[in-house]
Amino acid sequence: MQQTRAELHSAEFTSKNPFRIFANKRFALYFSGQLVSQAGTWMQMLALSWLTYNLTKSPFLLALITACGQLPALLLMPLAGVVADRFNRHKIVLVTQILAMLQAALLSYLTFRHEIFIWNLILLGTFLGIVNAFDMPTRSAFVINLVERKEDLPSAIAMNSTLMNMSRLLGPALAGWVVSSVGEGMCFLLNAISYLAVIIALLFIKGQFSPPTQEERKHALQELRDGIKYAFTTSPIGAVILFMASYGLFAMAYTTLMPVFVKEIGGNASTLGTLMSCSAVGSLVGTIFLGSRKGILGLGRWLSASSFAFSILIIYFSSVRSFWLAAIVLVFIGCTMMLQLGASNTILQAVVEENKRGRVMSFFTMAFMGTAPIGGLVAGWLAGKFGFGPVVMGCGLFCFLTASIFTIKLPKLREEARPVYILRGLLRAEEEVDSIT
Repeated sequence: MQQTRAELHSAEFTSKNPFRIFANKRFALYFSGQLVSQAGTWMQMLALSWLTYNLTKSPFLLALITACGQLPALLLMPLAGVVADRFNRHKIVLVTQILAMLQAALLSYLTFRHEIFIWNLILLGTFLGIVNAFDMPTRSAFVINLVERKEDLPSAIAMNSTLMNMSRLLGPALAGWVVSSVGEGMCFLLNAISYLAVIIALLFIKGQFSPPTQEERKHALQELRDGIKYAFTTSPIGAVILFMASYGLFAMAYTTLMPVFVKEIGGNASTLGTLMSCSAVGSLVGTIFLGSRKGILGLGRWLSASSFAFSILIIYFSSVRSFWLAAIVLVFIGCTMMLQLGASNTILQAVVEENKRGRVMSFFTMAFMGTAPIGGLVAGWLAGKFGFGPVVMGCGLFCFLTASIFTIKLPKLREEARPVYILRGLLRAEEEVDSIT
């Protein structure tokens, strides 16, 4: 019997429409609250980097303040992953959002009173870094708990990435205008207020987010060891995490040094906000493409190709000294970066076992976000000696080398990943191995 037009439309909506996940009311509620909150977060990040560089005129201190908000991830995320798998993820996210709101409120208070100093920024940045170390992997796992149908997984991951990029588009652009007009303190205050949106949304989300029963639990350290063993002995999980750890070491250094670039071309806070928003535009394009995919097969090739493209664009960006040319290049940089992150995230979320999801996502987040501040500190120190351009070029060359090594190993990874893909029902036993990645 032939399908009716309505049935064909329904099938098309289910398989290809990247927005199909919004039929899930819990996800839609979460998305709307996070959109407001994360826009405020990006406002604070831009205002903080601009304030730091104006106070210190030092690329290294700029990188240090940024690192304070990220280094705790390197130390605490493995533990955070265990917490995410042992306790109610909904409640953990609610607590982390409240603590982040308090941090933003205190930062705003000190700035308005003109009592903001480098040591304030280091302490407050470290506190927020600790909060984020528990928040980011828990949120990554919590979002998947909101997905009711397995086939909606690519859409959910893509729309979660879209959420981040829409906030990156809105937040920095608004922050540039607010900083230029009113000052950094107002950005911090608006961020504190924005957390109310996600807190209210979380209070309205209902569902079963309870941890395993006490009888199923092991000692926390044993669960951590089990998670490490599982992640790094399971292909393609271990390969993706190790690749993102090495690649992420210097991939995001250019964002840390963006205030230096803006000052070199004679720009202001509004210039910085516009350029950061340009990167978000490209990222949105990447997430829409990923959301339209029906599955994860072939994403390994996309991960490799986008990594090469990002590296080449970063190398080219190191020689740019024009605002408009920088804006165009940053659009493509944002797109390729999101394709890389989205592809790796989707692969991991699709193959990981549910009872280890929190730990695996903590390793993934730690791999990319945890190594970035180390590379940022090195890049900031070198930029103080050699300038923005040569350092960013070196970062691009490092990323290109890392992508080359991953690509060389890709055929072997396909073979190792095949049994896992078959076990998860993502690949039929009779399909060719080349279709895996």
